Amino acid sequence: MPLYGKSQPTKIAYVDGRPKTLHLRKARLLIHPGLPKQRELVFDQNVISIGTVADNDVVIEDETVSRHHCRIVQEDDDYVLVDPGSTNGTFINGVRIREAFLAPGLILTVGSTQIQFSPMDEHVEVVPSESEKFGSIVGRSVAMREIFGILEKIAPTTATVVIEGETGTGKEVFAKTIHQMSKRSEAPFIVFDCGAVPESLIESELFGHEKGSFTGAIMTRKGLFEMAHGGTIFLDELGELSLDLQPKLLRVLEQREVRRVGSNKSTPVNVRVIAATNRNLEEEVRAGRFREDLFYRLSVVRLTLPSLRERVEDIPLLVKHFLGQLEINKGAAGELRVRQASPAALAALTRYTWPGNVRELVNVVERACSFAEADTMQPDDLPDYITGSGEPLRSSQEMAMIDAPGRDQLVELPFKDAKEEWISSFERDYILELLKRHHGNISQASREADIDRKYFRKLMVKHGIDTDQI
Repeated sequence: MPLYGKSQPTKIAYVDGRPKTLHLRKARLLIHPGLPKQRELVFDQNVISIGTVADNDVVIEDETVSRHHCRIVQEDDDYVLVDPGSTNGTFINGVRIREAFLAPGLILTVGSTQIQFSPMDEHVEVVPSESEKFGSIVGRSVAMREIFGILEKIAPTTATVVIEGETGTGKEVFAKTIHQMSKRSEAPFIVFDCGAVPESLIESELFGHEKGSFTGAIMTRKGLFEMAHGGTIFLDELGELSLDLQPKLLRVLEQREVRRVGSNKSTPVNVRVIAATNRNLEEEVRAGRFREDLFYRLSVVRLTLPSLRERVEDIPLLVKHFLGQLEINKGAAGELRVRQASPAALAALTRYTWPGNVRELVNVVERACSFAEADTMQPDDLPDYITGSGEPLRSSQEMAMIDAPGRDQLVELPFKDAKEEWISSFERDYILELLKRHHGNISQASREADIDRKYFRKLMVKHGIDTDQI
């Protein structure tokens, strides 16, 4: 009978669509149990490496232990002990093993050192935080304070996080804040946009390459995972990662080691992974565009950021925050040029539907700061499409069509922002054209697009498209 101990993975339990319980999965290791030199270590990560060199999670001073002796890996509901080929072996009950399930309280022998393993899990009820701020993120809505309550618990851990949400909801800001509020805050925070690099170069960018491994590889180069060692890597637009590369990312997450292009040697890495996507990964898995095993390995903690139109009560707080942060609003001595927004300006900002979410609000506040002639933002300082001055307020769908970016506008933006604007415009026009072609029939339009009907409808909601207007 296998040594088998069940332990629920770190995850958030949802009831009626709202976060209810946060389960934090931890493992406790007692080194030299029962002896005077006993020491206790607690881990919340999915791989725990054991060996004599400093880059291991558990460093053992024992000449019978190998440099990278063995590791304990979370697999679904279980912990598995893996020995990749140590010199003196890893034993359970006197039997040398290469791979075995771990039961609570079990004692394993690494070289001549004994280690007792025990799961040490924690269940926490998710309640809205009393704070309206978490790091550099602000919000007083219940949805945001529930997220703050989760972040307060998971930020200090090494748990992998997937952040979902519409374009402009602040996924990168959340990722960076999680890093800054973690124990890795002094280590590197590396950002990689999976959709901004040619597919042929992604493997080299992430995992590095050896000299001569391909045309143009004139020197050995570290990949971003190695550069992020000890810190955090943020994989933006994860849904854009090709199916061919997904198994290689899965290997890094499971084994905590990378293999450079052109190399037969693996390099251990200690990296926290945070990923973000504006796609629904569950829908992508069902459509066969994203590997199910990678989805579950990544989805230790999943956060879905609300759109700005779902948290309009946060707009006054966000405006105040941006007025204090934007450089364009600061004078030579650091004083604020615009100190507040008038009630009328806030009312106009609250009425607007914000297809571009928080990023669009930042741009509007920045524009208002440059137009304002006094220390209070007025409706006249806002764009006409926000206030409706000069013409009736348009629907979000009509405004989206009016604001479709042109090439001249795009080249003025940073690459990432330009790409997101272009994709958003394409999605909007594509969905509208298909709906017009099929006279508003969503089922027929989604079949022609070869995407799931629920995802098609989600895109309609995202871009404010209503079949009554087709």
